[in-house]
Amino acid sequence: MSSIPWLDHTLSFPEIDGATEDPNGLLAVGGDLTSARLIAAYRAGIFPWYSDDQPILWWSPNPRCILHPSKCHISRSLRKQIRQTAPTLTFNHAFEDVIRHCARLDSEEGTWITSEMENAYIDLHHLGHAHSLEIWEQGELTGGLYGLAIGRCFFGESMFSLKPNRSKIAFASLCKQLDKWNYSLIDCQVENPHLLSLGASTIDRQQFLSILINNIDVSPHAHQWRIDSDLWCT
Repeated sequence: MSSIPWLDHTLSFPEIDGATEDPNGLLAVGGDLTSARLIAAYRAGIFPWYSDDQPILWWSPNPRCILHPSKCHISRSLRKQIRQTAPTLTFNHAFEDVIRHCARLDSEEGTWITSEMENAYIDLHHLGHAHSLEIWEQGELTGGLYGLAIGRCFFGESMFSLKPNRSKIAFASLCKQLDKWNYSLIDCQVENPHLLSLGASTIDRQQFLSILINNIDVSPHAHQWRIDSDLWCT
């Protein structure tokens, strides 16, 4: 840990080429979770990930797991479940509930969504940078996800399900909606079987940065963070 740079009061980060290769590209330690620092981090392809008993750790994995919204793989069985369930989908109706459900489920394996992280992303939500997608059934929240939107990039953070496959439904719905709004990238950070089954893939860090640079300052189609009523009609 002593060879990893410690952040000072400035918002600058080390060059990501200096990130360690194991585990998952640890780049820097310390700093804080102010909205300005978090936005600066995501714009540079960096994100925080740590536990309660650790200082803030900043990461830039190589390879990077991403998904282009237009390439989301939605299986026949998932489409059938969506038709049968006919859930109500919303954006930003229950951001705090979504992040707390994600933290609660994650805590079974040792949470990285600390109370400090919760508060930081809630602040980002109030500033209009962080967004949640919710799944409702009979008025009850059964699944969802949250992340950050900057330019034509969406940086996914976490998902949860209180019923089978609800996080998959949430993610597939996010992909379809972001594709309609001309988003180019969903950053999934680190691969897992759940994401790969939905069409995510890994690319070299430099490829990821190139995509980021080309899209982070480009506006998507104008939208109000509302789910299209015909989203699952086709």
